[in-house]
Amino acid sequence: MESGGSQNRHEEIERKFLVNGNDFKTGAEPVYIRQGFISTHKEHVVRIRTCGQKAFITLKSSGSGITRKEYEYEIPYPDAVELLETFCLKPLIEKNRYRIVFRGTVWEVDEFLGVNRGLVLAETELGSENETFKNPPWLGKEVTNDPRYYNARLAEFPYTAW
Repeated sequence: MESGGSQNRHEEIERKFLVNGNDFKTGAEPVYIRQGFISTHKEHVVRIRTCGQKAFITLKSSGSGITRKEYEYEIPYPDAVELLETFCLKPLIEKNRYRIVFRGTVWEVDEFLGVNRGLVLAETELGSENETFKNPPWLGKEVTNDPRYYNARLAEFPYTAW
């Protein structure tokens, strides 16, 4: 997933959903994230992200189904800030991320800011494509296979311009 906590992972299996309402915020503290893309090529993306006081570079491939390759490495925070300002496509993605555990499943809920304000997405990372989970009451429509909701696409085609 996109938290910086899955460093060096080589495979990512995740599902993505719209979020209904604000109940997901109960008891959760947000972390502010800024991210930008050096490359948004169809076959692969290169992302720079600051998450709190940490920073990461991530490379992701296109995949089959909901599985894709991902390589993520922590980098010095000042380097990330410079890369975001000088190398990344604009606008940058800004969001507050809430980490929530619901019935044993970890969810990351992103409340987008800036040019993507109004969009709230929840993601969960799975061990296999067939893994099941209980839906939190605030979970809405699944958008896993809708490329409009990929962060790289939101950097090029912001939600507020839809």
